[in-house]
Amino acid sequence: MMEEKPHDIFESYLKSTSLVQQQIDSYNKFIKIGAQKIVDSQNVVEPDINGFAIKFGKLRIEPPVIIEADSSTRRILPLEAFTRNLTYAAPLYLTYTPVISGIEKVDSTSEVFIGELPVMVKSDLCYTKNMTRQQLIEEGEDPDDPGGYFIIKGTERALIGIEDLAPNRIMCNREKSKKVVTSKVFSTTLNFRARCAVSRDNLGIFKVTFPTIVKGIDLILLLRALGLQNNEIIESAYNDEIKNDLLLNIDVSQAKDMSQKEAMLNIGMITAPSQTKAYQEKRAETQLDTYVLPHLGTTPDARKEKGFYILRMAARASLVALGYVKSDDKDHYANKRIKLAGDLMEEIFSTAFKALVKDIKHHVEKTTARGRRVTVRSNINAETLTNKILYPMSTGTWPGGQTGVSQVLDRVNYISTISNLRRVKSPLAKKHPHYQARDVHGTYIGKICPAETPEGVEVGLTKYLAIMSKVTIGADNTYLINKLKELNLI
Repeated sequence: MMEEKPHDIFESYLKSTSLVQQQIDSYNKFIKIGAQKIVDSQNVVEPDINGFAIKFGKLRIEPPVIIEADSSTRRILPLEAFTRNLTYAAPLYLTYTPVISGIEKVDSTSEVFIGELPVMVKSDLCYTKNMTRQQLIEEGEDPDDPGGYFIIKGTERALIGIEDLAPNRIMCNREKSKKVVTSKVFSTTLNFRARCAVSRDNLGIFKVTFPTIVKGIDLILLLRALGLQNNEIIESAYNDEIKNDLLLNIDVSQAKDMSQKEAMLNIGMITAPSQTKAYQEKRAETQLDTYVLPHLGTTPDARKEKGFYILRMAARASLVALGYVKSDDKDHYANKRIKLAGDLMEEIFSTAFKALVKDIKHHVEKTTARGRRVTVRSNINAETLTNKILYPMSTGTWPGGQTGVSQVLDRVNYISTISNLRRVKSPLAKKHPHYQARDVHGTYIGKICPAETPEGVEVGLTKYLAIMSKVTIGADNTYLINKLKELNLI
């Protein structure tokens, strides 16, 4: 029997898997699903023109090309982009349909060039992905290049994985005062993130906060506005202590006998004092639909579901306050998620596409004001989208104010290149101590290297993935939720 060498498994793993595969997979998911999702989420342009709108359809991404000075178009490889100080990018084409007086003019559907998207080397859009080692050598490309980075104006740039708390997940902690326990959730949708929290004081009174209400409002008032009756609130409790807390809150609340409309008006009075009643009611409805747990839906149909979710958050706060369960550990790696290149590209593409839609709206209105005939094609400026994507990728400053996301690829040697592409950065500020966040947590084992981190202010905030660790690219949970509803499990 052949004796197995101690490194056989490791060597076999390195031969079969690219060490930057998760970055490539994440980008591939973005170009296949993410980009189209963003277009679908804001697919109608409604300028201030009576009976006219533009509806967007399918987004098509071509492989990277270059337009030369003589207007000829041909394919471009990473090496040429790098040596000629060009951007390795793919053209984007979008179908659109004019909508006149609410009727879609399908026969006028056309496709237009809207801008360019930087291409990740070795991704599905890149020519080098399917080349053999020999073909790469013939083209002058490096056959051992791992890919996973972009070429922006001749500079190789890597997108660093950003570590963040898991979205849409209840986290419950004791505040520093020890008297208040807070259940919070970072409710995240495609292009919006809202922090919603339910806090319980030492008497058992609950207060709810969300982006437009910072001081906190009465839990019962909010639940009544969301359409829950007192008996539904009490029946949601699954043990006596939670029931006691809810009964106490109903008893002391001024909203216990209010109708849904009255409760809604009350919230409107808190958020928009000295405004008309109609405006206050509209404002309250907008807040409940848009800012309270947006991941559950942003339509009036989702209100009741939001109410039960808030009750679950309150129940969790009660259990922690009364010592039945422990506080959640923010530093536990099960409570963390890493945003890879695809997720980061989604963020800037969403911002850029919003700017494009705004630009088209403005141009169409301007054209009409001058009395000219509106042609959609001439009102689309491809520079808008391209520049809004290239700027963050060149500077490293992302829409949320996060800096250092895009970094110049470290090419000192092969190991430092791989290391750079597997870097994970915490969004916490360098100046603050954050002692616990910088510590090595027990759950890092097998996921994060416990030794490799910079010295100085970055210590423990910039980390590196362990060699054999992989990051999954995530899946859409809508399919799973629909299946569970089908089986009457939720």
